[in-house]
Amino acid sequence: MTSARILLASAALFFLTACASMGPTLGPPPPPPPPRGAGGPPSAEVFRAQDFSWSAVPGKGRIDGHLSFRTGQARYGCSGASVILTPETLWTRRRMTILYNSPNGSALPVSEVRARTPSAPNADYSAFVRRTTCDAGERFSFPGLANGAWFVILVAKPIGGAGPDMAIMRRVEVRNGRVTGVEL
Repeated sequence: MTSARILLASAALFFLTACASMGPTLGPPPPPPPPRGAGGPPSAEVFRAQDFSWSAVPGKGRIDGHLSFRTGQARYGCSGASVILTPETLWTRRRMTILYNSPNGSALPVSEVRARTPSAPNADYSAFVRRTTCDAGERFSFPGLANGAWFVILVAKPIGGAGPDMAIMRRVEVRNGRVTGVEL
């Protein structure tokens, strides 16, 4: 072999070795992960507005409710009081479990619920909460709802008797754009 060929073979081998040590190139590095709570799967720990998006779509469903709550001899009413409707997400389900010891339904003294209230929720949360007022017949209604699960929450006061104000929560499902009745 001539010295020119040896030199050429050595240069080629050097070039291939240098390229191999640089590793394969697959394009630009991946983007950084999204900020906590901004993407990924739904979370019970992190408020994410996109988890609530289903509830902002107008629907044909409606929840009609009536308060008939009693404890012992005490009858309770909600006339003129606010009734709150919150869409179910993993985050709100966890919150209801913390506040009411159940994700399905509960009636507890208001003082107990307030004592368990976590720090102030994200300001965006209130954009998805609906409100109405309980009428003189202890009835309320939420029209125009998307199909899905919702939490109905109200504070009931004893009528003509002694007893603590009660925080009442119930999980309600709206299906097929129909009216769903709930008795609290």
